[in-house]
Amino acid sequence: MWYHKPDVNEELLQSLPNLRIVASSGVGIDHLDLKLLSSYGVKVSNTPFVVSTDTADLGMALMLASSRRLVEGYEMAISPHTEYFPVDWLGAEVSGATLGIVGMGTIGYKVAERAKAFEMKILYHNRSQRKKEEESAVGAVYCKKIDDLLQQSDFVLLAVNLTPQTHKLIGKRELELMKPTATLINISRGLVVDQDALVEALQKKIIKAAALDVTYPEPLPRDHPLLKLKNVIITPHIGSATKKTRRIMMEEMIESIQAGLAGLPVPHEV
Repeated sequence: MWYHKPDVNEELLQSLPNLRIVASSGVGIDHLDLKLLSSYGVKVSNTPFVVSTDTADLGMALMLASSRRLVEGYEMAISPHTEYFPVDWLGAEVSGATLGIVGMGTIGYKVAERAKAFEMKILYHNRSQRKKEEESAVGAVYCKKIDDLLQQSDFVLLAVNLTPQTHKLIGKRELELMKPTATLINISRGLVVDQDALVEALQKKIIKAAALDVTYPEPLPRDHPLLKLKNVIITPHIGSATKKTRRIMMEEMIESIQAGLAGLPVPHEV
């Protein structure tokens, strides 16, 4: 499966009685009905670890681009109407700011490693607390309650899997807890955020900005209000989109398929 295609539903499973395995690219499996697949005796694999480095890089890129207003700056620099660069056109500093990471798995931790180099203060909220030595290595402080993280962070970065528990994890209440100068960065799944609440928060300046690699649906309808806001950066779900990583993803999927057909243990079986 690539970009969640084809749709593995009961109709497809019934039409493929010899199906042994579904190999899905990327780490998220929210698009798969695991109980249904299991009932047909079909195994599932993904490629969870290879995407982490590139996705963490993109998270940092979105934070920097949003804070320093790179898209707006580019448009100003190339506009035929620009006669001078205003001296009061300012961004926000990243170095020394507070980054709140929601979801400190492999991707979230790699973001923390990068943020440490920017001398950021790092908070994180996770289902379970990391080991003390892992926290110390990046200078991260655990927030048992997400509210504490939201209230203190200058940047809130989402790196959680989409589950029933994280569906619309960030809604109107959570956005109102954030600083009016804060930026929301989402490199997980679009449905982790209530988009209607996000639009309202951005329009009313409840938060300063958003930088999103994921939305729902993808792509957004061309008249969606998020596409019209200057304090939003949207990229087309490119967290793992580098040549090397995409090649390794495909190789891992092939290895899983070969193992599944040979009756051997499947690498990265879900």
